[in-house]
Amino acid sequence: MEGSPAERTRTLHLYNSLSRTVEPFAPLDPTRVTMYVCGPTVYNYVHIGNGRGPVVFDVLASALRRRFVQVIYARNITDVDDKINQAANEQQVPISAITDRFTNAYLQDMAALGVRRPDIEPTATGHISHIIAMIEQLIESGHAYAEQGHVLFSVESFAEYGRLSGRNPDELLAGARVDIAPYKRNPGDFVLWKPSDATQPGWESPWSVGRPGWHIECSAMAAAHLGETIDIHAGGIDLQFPHHENEIAQSVCAHGGKPFARWWLHNGMLNFAGAKMSKSIGNIERIRDLVERHPSEALRYALLSAHYRQPLEWSDNLIAQSVRTLDRLYGTLRDVEAIAASPAIPAAVEAALDDDLNTPAVLALIAGYAADLRKRLAEGQTDGPELAALKADLLGAGLAMGLLQQAPAEWLQRGANTDDDARIQALVDERIAAKAARDFTRADALRDQLAAEGILIEDTPQGVRWRRQ
Repeated sequence: MEGSPAERTRTLHLYNSLSRTVEPFAPLDPTRVTMYVCGPTVYNYVHIGNGRGPVVFDVLASALRRRFVQVIYARNITDVDDKINQAANEQQVPISAITDRFTNAYLQDMAALGVRRPDIEPTATGHISHIIAMIEQLIESGHAYAEQGHVLFSVESFAEYGRLSGRNPDELLAGARVDIAPYKRNPGDFVLWKPSDATQPGWESPWSVGRPGWHIECSAMAAAHLGETIDIHAGGIDLQFPHHENEIAQSVCAHGGKPFARWWLHNGMLNFAGAKMSKSIGNIERIRDLVERHPSEALRYALLSAHYRQPLEWSDNLIAQSVRTLDRLYGTLRDVEAIAASPAIPAAVEAALDDDLNTPAVLALIAGYAADLRKRLAEGQTDGPELAALKADLLGAGLAMGLLQQAPAEWLQRGANTDDDARIQALVDERIAAKAARDFTRADALRDQLAAEGILIEDTPQGVRWRRQ
C-alpha cells in the first residue's frame, strides 16, 4: 500500500453521475475498493478518444491504491459482438483471429499511453455461463421474457429505469419506432440473448443456440469478479445511455434490488475539428498512428490537460504544446540531475486529485515546481535540501499522473540522429566562440540558422543548452 497514514486519511471526492453531485467517496468495505471500467469491443484498432477513459481511470486507480488497503480494478474485453462477426465474415476467419489480434493491439496501445493493466481483464466469451445464469434469474423474477429464441429485459418492470441518464421512460417509449421487432412486448425492451445462425458464434442455452446481448455481458462480469454491488463503475459519457442504464436495470433486478454501482463516473468525449471523435463519422486519430508521429508521453499529457468530465478538443496544436511543456520539464530535470531526490507526491497534488480528479490543477502544480527550480538555478543555487525537496515534489507530482518518469536524456534525445546532433553541437560551439570573440554578426547568423532548423538555444547557469522545438 502506497502513501503515509496521514495521506490515507484524506477524503477523496468524486462526481457521481447517479446523484449529479460531488460526493465524499467511501467504499462499501473500508479496506477494499472495487472498480469496473468498460473496455473495448475488439474488432478494430482504437482511436485516441478511446484512450481518454483508461488514462484518467489509471490515475484514479493509482490514487485509490495510495488511500486504501486493497483496490480490485477490472476492465473488460468485449469479444463477442456483431461488429466482430462482420469483420470475421469479411475476412473469412474465425472470430478469435479478430479478437486476439485487436485485444493485443489494444493492450499495446494502452501500454504506449502509460496505462497500467488492471487487476482483472475478463472477456465476455469466458463468462457465458455467468451470463446465462443471470438471464435465468431475470426470467424467474419476472423482469425478462423469452420469445422466438430471444430473451428480452422488460423495461416496464423496473421503475427506476432512466434515473442515471435522466431520461423519462415514457418519452423513450413514445419516441421508439412503431414497427418494432415481433418478439418485443415493448419498444424499449432490450436484448439479453439472441439466436445465432450458422455464420455466427453461438452457445447452447435454454432458449436457443445463441449469443449474449452487449449490456448483460458487463453486468455478469462485474458480478462474477467484484460482487453484486460495486463501488465505482466508470466509462465514457457516450455509454451512459443505453449501456450503463441497461446495466443498472438488469443487475439490480437480478440481485433482488441491491444497488449495482454506488458511484458512476463518466469521462467527456474528445472532439476533433469541432465534432465528437467517432468511427462512424470517420474523424478519428488511431493511437498507434499517433504514437508513430509523436512521443507517447505527450499524448498522455494532452489527455490529462482538461478535467475528465469536460470535452477535450484534440488537435495537432494540443500535442505540440504538450511536447513543448514536457521539453521544459525534462530540461529542468536534466539541470538538476546531479541532485539526489526520490519522488514524493506533495500534499497539494493529492488535494487536487481529491477534488474530483482535478488533473489540470496537478499539471499547474507541476509547472510551478519546475519554475521554482529554474528560478533557484538562475539565482546560482546548485545543491541543497531546498532543491532536493523541489525535485522530489516535481518527480512525485509526475508520478501521480504517470508522467516524468523517464531519464531526461531519454526524452530530450528521443529519435535523435547522432551525426546530426554532432553537427548542431558544432554550430552551437561555433556560436559560443563567435560571441567570446565579439563577432556578434557571425553569432547572430548562427543563431538564425539554428532557429530555422527548429533548434532553441538556452543560456543556463550550467552553460549553453540546445533542444529541438
